[in-house]
Amino acid sequence: MEILWVLVALLMIGFVLVPFMRRRRGMIEQVPPGHPDAADPANYGFVRQEELDIRMPGPDQDLLDVLDLVQRTQDYRAAAQLLAGTEAEGEKRWQRVQAFAGAAALELQQRPGGVSEAPGGQWLRVWRTEQPKDAGGAAVHAEFLVQQAWRTATPGTDEFRIIMEEARSACGEAALLAPADPIPYIIELSVARGLAYPRPEFEQLWLKILDRAPSHMGAHLAALHYWCEKWHGSRQLAYEFAEAAAARAPQGSLLAAMPLFAVFEHLPEVNLVSGFYQSEVVTKAIHGALFAVHAARSDDPMLAHVRHLLVFFLVRGERWAEAMDQLLHVDGHVGALPWTLSSDPAAEFAVYRALAVAGYEANGGSPATLPH
Repeated sequence: MEILWVLVALLMIGFVLVPFMRRRRGMIEQVPPGHPDAADPANYGFVRQEELDIRMPGPDQDLLDVLDLVQRTQDYRAAAQLLAGTEAEGEKRWQRVQAFAGAAALELQQRPGGVSEAPGGQWLRVWRTEQPKDAGGAAVHAEFLVQQAWRTATPGTDEFRIIMEEARSACGEAALLAPADPIPYIIELSVARGLAYPRPEFEQLWLKILDRAPSHMGAHLAALHYWCEKWHGSRQLAYEFAEAAAARAPQGSLLAAMPLFAVFEHLPEVNLVSGFYQSEVVTKAIHGALFAVHAARSDDPMLAHVRHLLVFFLVRGERWAEAMDQLLHVDGHVGALPWTLSSDPAAEFAVYRALAVAGYEANGGSPATLPH
């Protein structure tokens, strides 16, 4: 038991001495596979680190199959069909739009093209050319531009502003093609953050989303960034926004977990407060997220997002058994906060998973005692 606490203490000291380690794997030392002290994830049915899927927070086999087909054939039609058959107001459509846009952006980054080679993501350009009235293609194109701005340019520069202005126009075109669809406006939330919309303009945009999808978790998470201290708001404004969303959350909605995301966005770079992760504000946010998880539908596309963030906070709070419970639900997919902030999401996730296993076993747990 004493060894565990020493290890945890050393880890936390490391977080104080190296601030950027909170969001980067950086210099975290890991026990290599095969070492006598290494916990074997297979003992708990966990996926090995090298097999973790970093593309999405949870399973969506239809999306994976279509992504594979589109990227292999460079034919957009399967993507268009999948989006056309996905509920417009739902979280899954938003996630799929992000995934297609991200795939095109990554292709372009890997294959920028040249004299004798077509650029990556050409299927998206063909999609927009051949089906200019397709709302799904228009939304993917708008999100693609937003991701390009954040990936390739620095906020505040002319290059960034030019791409974001183009994205803003693309959002308007997508909204005209599907007036009831909230997604073009959700995409514009990122534009609003990047271009520093004045608050009255941002609030007008937010009202358009509330009119179309008042309980959309993805939209709330996108809007939260605007209100954060590091962008155009403050800790208080972000907390107020998150708590208001949680207060009006309908039964079964994951909006009750919003305060936990607000806490995460305002974690101190250097934590000098003993017991911070057991503090009242963090504990209250964790309990709200746990309540939301227990009340949500098992097929809610945003459920995995909340569970991943809970793993982070539960491990930090030394709530090992609860962390293990969340790991049982999300293990295998790590494309979510906080892991995606690392240059190696799978490794970051594996560190926290190993800590959870160590803490669980040090308190008498074993694969036999972990309910499945």
